[in-house]
Amino acid sequence: MQLSQDLHIVETANPVPGQADSDDALMEFVKAGDQRAFRALVTRHLDRVFAVALRILGNKADAEDLAQDAFMRLWTSRDRWEPGRAQVGTWLYRVVVNRCIDLKRKTRETAVDEVPDVADESASAVTTIHHGQMSRKLEDALTHLPEQQRAAVVLFYFEDMSNAQVAEVMETSVGAVESLLKRARKKLRDLMRHSENDAHHLFDA
Repeated sequence: MQLSQDLHIVETANPVPGQADSDDALMEFVKAGDQRAFRALVTRHLDRVFAVALRILGNKADAEDLAQDAFMRLWTSRDRWEPGRAQVGTWLYRVVVNRCIDLKRKTRETAVDEVPDVADESASAVTTIHHGQMSRKLEDALTHLPEQQRAAVVLFYFEDMSNAQVAEVMETSVGAVESLLKRARKKLRDLMRHSENDAHHLFDA
């Protein structure tokens, strides 16, 4: 993916040491400035971080920018990393989700009239996750959810996270996540009530 090539601080010439190491072990190398260990983390997490940003924003260019920004933040804040305090993946999701929500809020007024198409790259994933039953109507409905609800739906349904994991990423309670998902399901059912595919049952509680 071009995005990984844009992270210019990463060295690619030499093999990455400890490719099978845990994220925490790699972060110890990263804290010492090991760019090869950082590349290992980028390779391990980039696709999913990018996918989350893409599904929330529906815009490939913005998703690439925010995914790259998340990894750059990980690199620049490496000295403050505390092993065991948070998982690397969770930290990256949190940064991306928060940035996506901020961006969506800033562009909400224009987005109502000009909802961007979801990039082709996500179509196959959407179809797979929902066993071929996901329609374009549902994709369009997702773009009309409030930012917090959409983020919760993307993490829960598309990233297969538990309520507790979603709560950790979004820095809220499990109860708040359950409420977000409940309201999101109701909103989606309302939006899709007249869909010829009648896919609202996909999000039944």
